[in-house]
Amino acid sequence: MSTITVLGIESSCDDTAAAVLRWDGVAEVLSSEVSGQTDLHAAFGGVVPEIAARAHAERLDLMVELALEKAGLGLGDLDAIAVTSGPGLIGGVVSGVMCAKGLAAATGLPLLGVNHLAGHALTPRLTDGLAFPYLMLLVSGGHCQFLIAHGPDNFERLGGTIDDAPGEAFDKSARLLGLPQPGGPAIEEAAKAGDPSRFDLPRPLIREPHCDMSFSGLKTALLRARDAVMQEGNRLKRQDVCDLSASFQAAVGEVLAAKTARALETYMALGPSEPALAVAGGVAANQSLRAALAAEAERAGARFTAPPLALCTDNAAIIAWAGIERLRAGGQPDDMTLAARPRWPLDSAAVPMLGSGKKGAKA
Repeated sequence: MSTITVLGIESSCDDTAAAVLRWDGVAEVLSSEVSGQTDLHAAFGGVVPEIAARAHAERLDLMVELALEKAGLGLGDLDAIAVTSGPGLIGGVVSGVMCAKGLAAATGLPLLGVNHLAGHALTPRLTDGLAFPYLMLLVSGGHCQFLIAHGPDNFERLGGTIDDAPGEAFDKSARLLGLPQPGGPAIEEAAKAGDPSRFDLPRPLIREPHCDMSFSGLKTALLRARDAVMQEGNRLKRQDVCDLSASFQAAVGEVLAAKTARALETYMALGPSEPALAVAGGVAANQSLRAALAAEAERAGARFTAPPLALCTDNAAIIAWAGIERLRAGGQPDDMTLAARPRWPLDSAAVPMLGSGKKGAKA
């Protein structure tokens, strides 16, 4: 096909999204609509899977209709329908897959089941046209891993988190400090007025000669530091919160930078013709962390890219793009037996680990 137009559908966590992308030598996002559920889950301190699934079922058809309207197209103008079929909160994934199946059955359009993590991992090709192979750091609330992207469906995992993903750690730490959700932006803002050297928090696994990471112990250390401050003064002052935030952010940043340096060593040994490090996922929006990663890329002689925030968080444009990549590579569509998958690692040959094939969090 010289021109490919794909509808993307995303419902893996708490964002209901639909988008339309067109490829005719260059990629064009014709529409990208996202309906969040923050208000529905605010009282529970996290995403409640049952509530999320119900909201997806109620909103998916409306989001598809809106995305098509914004693109100025009808179902008859599409070449395929791409849908997140995992990993994620299973109720939400099922809702999206059933919606896509219904549309495919009614129109006869090819159905493309997409790995949500592949959507993130391929985003730098949508936004920056990176050539394979490139090094990818996926870092968000549900996953954190280093991948070498060799092709649209060929990913080699170098390492990842063995417990909490950084975004999850940011959210939980923000709750410990009485900051609002989502925790990443809240901690980043508080850290601007904080002293990152006031609290000596650990840097888990930072000296280990591999690319695996751990953030659960760091979160526990923050809790103990907070409790020690409260024992002294019975309450946290604003400056205490800022200093704790800055110290926590600095610890996460140093770990990510150190592990990125190790991952770059392995990747650069392949001799890529156009070396590049890309980062995607909600945590990639943190400017302090992004600066640390960019510095490591520069030291290694690799280009650094980070997609716009709207394409780092959950959205359907990256799912439509993954579908286009599959069609361009000659991949075959799925049939009506396409199943929703709660776990789906990108590198099936790698040893299973937390943060490599999961998505979503339960309150």
